[in-house]
Amino acid sequence: MDEKTQSGSPEINRINISQKYELQYWSKKLGVSHDELVKAVKTVGTSLNEVKRYLKGE
Repeated sequence: MDEKTQSGSPEINRINISQKYELQYWSKKLGVSHDELVKAVKTVGTSLNEVKRYLKGE
């Protein structure tokens, strides 16, 4: 369960853009802006693999 005050590592296979620490973590990890990450998640869902594919243009 996500905790709003949590600051550790996010869940490994899902991206929760409503959690600020996850948005920051995954944006940095994937090398994209917060806006790009939000758009990707809204387009393909929270699956890390699907988001990676989307960001690569696949």
